[in-house]
Amino acid sequence: MLLTYHEGPNASESTRDDKPNNAPTTVPATGLQKELIAVDEVLARKMALVNGAIDEIGMTPFQWKLFFLNGFGYAVDSLLVVCQSIAQPAVTQEFGNPSKHIAGVALASQIGLLVGAAVWGFSADVIGRKLAFNSSLFLCATFVLIAGGMPNYISFSAMVAIYSAGAGGNYVLDATNFLEFLPVSHSWLVTFLAIWWAVGYTITGLLAWAFMSNYSCDPNATVAECTRADNMGWRYLHFTCGGLVLILSILRLVAIRMAETPRWLASQNRDEEVYQVLLSLSEKYNRPFTLTLSTLTSQGQVQHTEQSVYSALRLRSHFTGLFSTRKLAYSTIMIILNWLFIGTVTPLYGVFLPYYLQSRGADTGDNSNYTTWRNYAINQVAGLVGPVIAALLIELRLFGRRRTLAVGAAITTALQFGYTQVQTPAQNLGVSAAISAASNIYYGTIYAYTPEILPSAHRATGYGLCVVVNRIGGIVGVLVGSYADVTTTVPLFVCAGLYGALIVTSLLLPFESRGKRAV
Repeated sequence: MLLTYHEGPNASESTRDDKPNNAPTTVPATGLQKELIAVDEVLARKMALVNGAIDEIGMTPFQWKLFFLNGFGYAVDSLLVVCQSIAQPAVTQEFGNPSKHIAGVALASQIGLLVGAAVWGFSADVIGRKLAFNSSLFLCATFVLIAGGMPNYISFSAMVAIYSAGAGGNYVLDATNFLEFLPVSHSWLVTFLAIWWAVGYTITGLLAWAFMSNYSCDPNATVAECTRADNMGWRYLHFTCGGLVLILSILRLVAIRMAETPRWLASQNRDEEVYQVLLSLSEKYNRPFTLTLSTLTSQGQVQHTEQSVYSALRLRSHFTGLFSTRKLAYSTIMIILNWLFIGTVTPLYGVFLPYYLQSRGADTGDNSNYTTWRNYAINQVAGLVGPVIAALLIELRLFGRRRTLAVGAAITTALQFGYTQVQTPAQNLGVSAAISAASNIYYGTIYAYTPEILPSAHRATGYGLCVVVNRIGGIVGVLVGSYADVTTTVPLFVCAGLYGALIVTSLLLPFESRGKRAV
């Protein structure tokens, strides 16, 4: 949720003990600010104080470390989604598919991601953000390594489901964690954080080019002809990715001592811990800090925090708080719709992109493993451009968050319709690479916009709810893709239609978060 607070980086100076303890912090009661005050006025005042203190301290090496360490979670999420989708054709070719229609590996991944988003997302508002930050990548690494040694289709699919569950809440928690430590001057970095999502895709694409083009069965080989010895590429891919994720998980533990975010602590009425986190940050990096503990505690008691975090009332409030006013409810529903549509689009285009590329290569006379995976790698490298463009557009008055979302969706729609008409290898590669870049404008923005418009007390729950609906859309997308012919242009028309719908739903979002603090 957003709070416009115009008193500048030293606003907290006016809230020291020379001000009456019962004096409320000035919060302009316009737009989304009214929604926050209507929900909990005490929380609104405390968040204003915490935000002022974070802005006063400013951007420190701690936040820059978080940009990289939280970015690892983004990279791992995309890396593992792509890892299983790249492996799926090779695994099917070697073992056969137990189901005639359903792409079991992709379905297992979507189910795992759904479970992970629910577990990590819904629990983080109860127990905090720290546990998932420290443990999720290690769980992923363990099961990715195990998956590379699986002897049949079903066991591999089971490992995909488990490691996907480990990764499923990564960008929920990583975006939330990062946002809640950022000063408003650097809020654009949450959008730019999506560059790590593209980095994950790129790493996996390059590894696929190396392994899948050299250690895969001939594209025309049957199950009987495709042996383990001839088809080690997908195994090498998993062993390498698993090792990389393990290294990243260790770096998270040794490179930084993670603390709970001050905004989440404030929502739990843990004022002394809020003060200590901010004080430690200011002292370590020699930054100004004028907020006092007495000022923070004098604002009053945040609603319901006298009860256990596991009480039915508080557990239920994390969901009802997202719909507590008419405008908040409308905002929540609209952002969920956006996530549903992109969840359905992702498997139809991203997860099944190897099939598309191989099919178009065959149409233009080249379906070799080398060409297929070279093109795939180039597509992922092109995707790096999207988050950079998004980070620039979101800070421009003409665009902001909502119009940047619409622009990303509009360009992707046009390019996907154009992709159905490609005739040559150069056209195939050029248009598909442009789609990767354009779609990442949308993804980069939605990943940042979502936590910005959710209240801190319920942010992980709200984001988790969005991602759960997103994964449900993903399951629908997998089932549609399984029963449709993904080597034709039909799924692309479906994707283009969904992106067209995203243009409308993006513009209908009620709140513009450019230039406002997330609280």
